[in-house]
Amino acid sequence: MQAAHAESESTVATSSRRTARALFVATAVVLYLVDLGTKSLVVEKLADRGRVDLVGDLLGFRLTRNPGAAFGTGTSYTVLLSCVALVAVGVVVWLSARVANRVWALALGLLLAGVLGNLTDRVFREPGPFEGHVVDFIQLPHWPIFNVADMCINVAALLILVQAFRGVRLNGTRDGK
Repeated sequence: MQAAHAESESTVATSSRRTARALFVATAVVLYLVDLGTKSLVVEKLADRGRVDLVGDLLGFRLTRNPGAAFGTGTSYTVLLSCVALVAVGVVVWLSARVANRVWALALGLLLAGVLGNLTDRVFREPGPFEGHVVDFIQLPHWPIFNVADMCINVAALLILVQAFRGVRLNGTRDGK
């Protein structure tokens, strides 16, 4: 009886792990492609234009190129930021191998998509490899211009904080249990 129960728990754990990993991969791939696609479209359509209003003054598109990190900080450290992003990609991929919780899978997929999206700009855009400027284009009032990758990173950070406060580990177990 106990052997059957243990086998059933193992099957559920394997199924949860597969589902979580599939969610991780799908989230990362889809949002990475959305980020690349929106940046390509914006560079093509807004290269010689100013702000394009979408919802009055509330939301618009304006093409900018950011050599630094969030809010334009660290503009002299583009190569270092690129190296940190490479390490982050490795860490996220390594952690994803242990994920068995859907919220963690979603958070890690969002994080990977965001980091890879901005890293792709840093590697392949001007002025050169590992010094490229990130394409930003979404503009809200009183807020720095950002992109889809930035949104992914911020939502991932929020989900990671929620999971940490809830005490949920990557494998879905809770702290103290």
